[in-house]
Amino acid sequence: MQPLPLPLRGGSIEALAPLLNLADENDFVLVVAWLLGALRAGGPYPVLAIAGEQGSAKTVLSKLLRAVIDPSVAPVRAPPRDERELFIAASNGHILAFDNLSGLPPWLSDTLCRLTSGGAFSTRRLFSDQDEILFAAARPIILNGIEDVITRPDLADRAIVLRLTPIAEGQRRAEHALWREFELARPHILGALLDAAAHGLRMLPQVCLKRLPRMADFALWATACESAFSPAGAFEAAYSNNRRDAIENIVDADPAAALVREMMADRAQWTGSASDLLQVGANRSGWPKNPRALAGRLRRAQTFLRTLGIEIVFGREGRFGTRTIRITAIGENQMHDTVSTVSRVSDNEHGAGLSHPRLGLEQAL
Repeated sequence: MQPLPLPLRGGSIEALAPLLNLADENDFVLVVAWLLGALRAGGPYPVLAIAGEQGSAKTVLSKLLRAVIDPSVAPVRAPPRDERELFIAASNGHILAFDNLSGLPPWLSDTLCRLTSGGAFSTRRLFSDQDEILFAAARPIILNGIEDVITRPDLADRAIVLRLTPIAEGQRRAEHALWREFELARPHILGALLDAAAHGLRMLPQVCLKRLPRMADFALWATACESAFSPAGAFEAAYSNNRRDAIENIVDADPAAALVREMMADRAQWTGSASDLLQVGANRSGWPKNPRALAGRLRRAQTFLRTLGIEIVFGREGRFGTRTIRITAIGENQMHDTVSTVSRVSDNEHGAGLSHPRLGLEQAL
């Protein structure tokens, strides 16, 4: 952990934009919203997932964003080997940034889901048979890698995904010059962020969204802050499009979800068993090997497929209670009503946090 600079008034958050290799203005709006979200105490915090080929400045972007509000001598690190390492890292910093990932094992993907809104890990205290130590935290997280490292729907539903373009040789800058420019602008950038956060605190009681996404508290907070740095509605449009793109990519990457979308492209409903569906996609690469595994994959994809207008219902029918899967193409109005009802449950219900000197924005302002 390193000290933050003294924030200066009168700066603009736009001073950060030339330092970041982002694709467009929408990505910048999402980055600023993520930074403002990271200033909140307790979360929920969306995961910032950065993808791009070699030479697209993924690592530099990760370091810069962390340096704005949580500078550290080790700004990015390798992924943890187990839950204990992850929660120890969370107890020693506010932002966790994992660099150059080639993928996420299932246990890490699931644990990061818990960490976005509040999770805990307990272990036996050293030299004791019955005492335990409890690590509890909610933390902002940055992931970067060449490929899209998030492949599981539950984590993708909590993420903002950025895809960086390679930097042309004629536009590449020396890293020491970039950091020198950042250090000169950092007090003004931090001051502008805090001004936007103060604005958000005033506006938050008045914010009302027609539809609440999964990270509802983050969306409300970002919307409350956005008029301090962008036109009204810019965040909601950028976040909605970003989530839609993430959903499309996850569905494309999952053979089971992709098959369901193909099946329902020209029909209103399909009903059958998991065994029936298993036979339909038997020749596909990565296809589940048994009905139970297929049903599990479909349950994970339910939320995303519903967003795309496909409802999956598991049930039992007939005299002997045969397990069935009913897949229905739902109308746009019904789809929006269903998604809104599900998403009104706040992710903050699970919030928990370690004490941290940079948390407690509401009290500090």
